[in-house]
Amino acid sequence: MFIDVTSNSPHPVIEANGLSRHFGDRVAVHDVNLKLHRGDILGFLGPNGAGKSTTMRMLTGNLAPSSGSVHICGTNLLDDPLEAKHHIGYLPEIPPLYKELTVDEYLRFAARLHGLAKTSLQIALDEVKQQCELNDVGKRLIGVLSKGYQQRVAIAQAIIHRPQLIILDEPTVGLDPNQIQKVRALICELGKTHAIILSSHILSEVESVCNRVQIMHQSKLVLDDSLDNLKRQNMNLENIFIQLTAGNTPTGESVQ
Repeated sequence: MFIDVTSNSPHPVIEANGLSRHFGDRVAVHDVNLKLHRGDILGFLGPNGAGKSTTMRMLTGNLAPSSGSVHICGTNLLDDPLEAKHHIGYLPEIPPLYKELTVDEYLRFAARLHGLAKTSLQIALDEVKQQCELNDVGKRLIGVLSKGYQQRVAIAQAIIHRPQLIILDEPTVGLDPNQIQKVRALICELGKTHAIILSSHILSEVESVCNRVQIMHQSKLVLDDSLDNLKRQNMNLENIFIQLTAGNTPTGESVQ
């Protein structure tokens, strides 16, 4: 298992306050707040154009906010981006794979990009291959692997440096049902020792692996709740999503 280097930290793994982004006169994201601790798996939902991708770019440090702040394990992402990003593992919707490399070559390359010392690189490689079930394909070219194995390699590159925050954008798109189950099981396992943000259009996926859910609509959060609380109220996630994003809900209205 990975060594948890910040398990005694008093800070949330990620905390965003008043996060907003404008593109000229257009408001892409307005006043988003977020706080996750180790063990939280957040389902981040929203229709196309809601501001979800822009928010995730700000949370990963790939886009500066117009206002607001993001702290990763207590470090301000804007003031000290290099230190903050040490704690982030990111899997974009299109995985950043070099298919002409073997799995081992690629993961070593990813580890070096994340600043892992040579003395700990092999240990990290062995651990992540074990966790992502890649031991049998280390010497194979990524380009000849199945879509499911390629997705596991993509997740492995996001966690090889032992980040506390893992951000996954549509991690099961294009996978067959068996591959989807394996990836979901891996996410659940990672969620025991990390904080995870899972962006997905598959509501059943969020219900099966997440303990919290946020829904964005028209640049604002319209829902921020635990799935247990929704279940206690006999509220169906699909019905809630349709209700809040069908255009009948005033922008910014929250459901508690």
